[in-house]
Amino acid sequence: MKSLNTFGKAITKIFEVFHWIGAVGMAIAAIGIIIANNSVENFKSLVAENFAREDLSVYGFQMGAPVVNGELNVAAFIIFCIGAALLMVVVAMIFRNLHLIFKKSENSTPFQKDNVRMMREIGIFAIAIPVIGFIMSVITRLVCGVDFAEISIDMGGISMGIIVLCFSQFFAHGVELENDVDGLL
Repeated sequence: MKSLNTFGKAITKIFEVFHWIGAVGMAIAAIGIIIANNSVENFKSLVAENFAREDLSVYGFQMGAPVVNGELNVAAFIIFCIGAALLMVVVAMIFRNLHLIFKKSENSTPFQKDNVRMMREIGIFAIAIPVIGFIMSVITRLVCGVDFAEISIDMGGISMGIIVLCFSQFFAHGVELENDVDGLL
């Protein structure tokens, strides 16, 4: 059991760090393209070459290739970078909370108030992922046109968030039971 806990802590921390790095990378890409929009054509052409045939996608937020007739649609690329950064921050927070749950439960019971709070946050974050993707798709269509994004929502994330919120209620009940047992001893 101890090795599973150690493995869980390591994996969740690695995934958290990778998502923070991805979020920062997307923010840097958005800022870079804004700066390069008026000054450095080589940067814009480099981005256009790399994304000419690729649809962009991250956690359910999908966008068609931001390149039209060899020219980068800067607005579409910036919107994608902002959406991707937001989604990666939310997923990083999920992995952060999972890591903390593993860490707090290492030498004691998992039925703790902080764990219940973190599980509820995980449920809320899981629901937020498809909602953010939906909102960013709507923004993309409004700003860039209907060719760039389809409006859809992934019910898997919402379902998973509801399930985690239900489990958090079970853990809240476990906290109450442990407090009752501690009071009897």
